[in-house]
Amino acid sequence: MTTTATPSMLRALHIDHRQRLMSVAREVSFDQGTRLFEEGGHADRFWIIRTGTVELDLHVPGRRAAVIETLRHNELVGWSWLFTPHVWHLGAEAMTPVRAYEFDATAVRAMGDDDPALGRAIAQWVGDVLAHRLHAARTRLLDLYAPYGAGNRL
Repeated sequence: MTTTATPSMLRALHIDHRQRLMSVAREVSFDQGTRLFEEGGHADRFWIIRTGTVELDLHVPGRRAAVIETLRHNELVGWSWLFTPHVWHLGAEAMTPVRAYEFDATAVRAMGDDDPALGRAIAQWVGDVLAHRLHAARTRLLDLYAPYGAGNRL
């Protein structure tokens, strides 16, 4: 199976759309161990990693959070801001010192409302990232459980 890279903003958006989006970005940094967001919290922003590593995790009752994916340079952190009800479905933690571009979700959604072509491009990019991550999660689950349930398809 061929694995492709997560769709980056650089590859997904036309330069004009990238420039418009970057006009509302602000540079931020997080120390190692900082929680960017918690599952169930209000999704009011998103980030593009410049340097460092962020892990996405899922709360598991009675256990340590399960790491779902590790994100690095140029990767999008957070997609829940785009979809109603704008609530995080996972948590995220800086595993190293992180520098990133931060975007206010309300401002970006308003930009997309004002410029439908920009809005469609952003939605397509975020949708592609989400589809990539779902495929990667499915592959990891099959790697974990296929030996025990191989051939038992419903």
